[in-house]
Amino acid sequence: MPVMFSVLELMPDWLLTHGPAFLMALPLLMAAIMAVLPNKRVAWFTTFIVTSILTITAFALALYNAKVGTTIYKMGGWAPPHGISLVIDALNAPVLVLIALMSLITVVYAMPATVAEIKPNKRAPFYAAFLLCVAGLLGMVITGDAFNVFVFLEVSSISTYVLVAMGAARDRRALSAAYNYLILGSIGATFFVIGIGFLYMETGTLNMADMARILADLDGGSRVAKVAFAFIVIGLGLKLAMFPLHTWLPGAYAYAPTPVTVFLASTATKAALYLLLRFTFFVFDPSYAYVADGLLYILVGMGVIGMVFASLQAIFQTDARRMLAFSSVAQVGYMLLGIGIATTASVAAGYLHLINHAIIKGGLFIALGAMWYRFGITRTEDFQGLGKTMPLTMGAFTVLGLSLIGVPFTAGFVSKVNLASAAADAGWWWAVGIIMLTSILALVYIGRVLLLAYFQSPPQVNGETVIRNEAPIMMLIPMWVCALASVFIGVKSDAVVGASIRAAELLLGAG
Repeated sequence: MPVMFSVLELMPDWLLTHGPAFLMALPLLMAAIMAVLPNKRVAWFTTFIVTSILTITAFALALYNAKVGTTIYKMGGWAPPHGISLVIDALNAPVLVLIALMSLITVVYAMPATVAEIKPNKRAPFYAAFLLCVAGLLGMVITGDAFNVFVFLEVSSISTYVLVAMGAARDRRALSAAYNYLILGSIGATFFVIGIGFLYMETGTLNMADMARILADLDGGSRVAKVAFAFIVIGLGLKLAMFPLHTWLPGAYAYAPTPVTVFLASTATKAALYLLLRFTFFVFDPSYAYVADGLLYILVGMGVIGMVFASLQAIFQTDARRMLAFSSVAQVGYMLLGIGIATTASVAAGYLHLINHAIIKGGLFIALGAMWYRFGITRTEDFQGLGKTMPLTMGAFTVLGLSLIGVPFTAGFVSKVNLASAAADAGWWWAVGIIMLTSILALVYIGRVLLLAYFQSPPQVNGETVIRNEAPIMMLIPMWVCALASVFIGVKSDAVVGASIRAAELLLGAG
């Protein structure tokens, strides 16, 4: 860590001072410029530069937080709770790094992918909408103002609807998927902002730290606070694809342009889950009876049902994209189970799985996108012989697939073992059994693909066997970054596990 802290000395003082505002302002401003750029290559290069700067900034702020603790940036110099504040703490710093890093990885992958999937005249607007989505996700994670959470949530959501609809150039079903996402996303946002309104009625403030203080003085508040909690949980449940509010996700993941799917799978639901953590443990408190009941009956109940049913649905999918989409719903269930148990160890395990799953699923969708790029493959039955025709791509898919299952020496294993251990410590042995069962189900749907790829002969076209045709280097680099990151976390997990524990201690007041 001292070596990492020395990196801070290379950062300009203004970046550490104004970095929180810079994270939001840069992509917002550049998105407006991007929308009118006539040259698609300039649009990609500019987006690459912007996401690189965002990644460096987020990493620097995370290191600065680890060194000095929670920092609060006062927008316009107005102190909270009257002014809008931006907060960097142990809970959101890793999520900021995750969003910025996955945006950079997505842009690298998008260089060849958008050529195949986005019309030339739509590529600059595509990158503009992408930067808006990045700005929205970063803003909703970093803001300390509840209403601004809603504002940035809508910025990210509206841009996402546009990005999903751009998949219509490849598959017209993207339009219906975007429309479905729009309707359900709007319902979720409406529920969320109604909950914020009730909280404002109860506390008279929109600053989340001030809300928490006033609710604590009121011993959890009246029925108004209870209704607010219910609306917020349902609204965020729709956004994070909590079972059974997940129906928008399979279509959006399957028919959106593959760079969009990569970014959504690794960041959008994770940012919404962060908000659920922030409101449940920071604004409200598990010591309130209605919050404890919500954790037990809603988060644990829906999480466990989602783990089982979504895993079963993944087994019977013939489209590989939908298979991974239902897998994502199941993995959200793991995170909700950890949150619902509500111990420091379990919340840390759920938070750890949030980070690990983002890396795993982002890499898996990059690999799927590369397969479509070369051979137009979307169905699981078309994976036959891919281990021979695309060995590097299939190698990355294999590593990440094994991580999703929870094989030792992978990131998935680390988070699942931590979650099972936390459940056992809390006396929830039945939950350990569910974790093992759903891991076996993951072995079934991932194993089926691996068997086809490595134990079937490549298909023949016009009587000739398909020869080796590997993915472009700009696709191989990001997918192997994700694969190697998964292995690195599986072998040396101290940093990520430590960050997760610090986040859980902050939420539960142990730190």
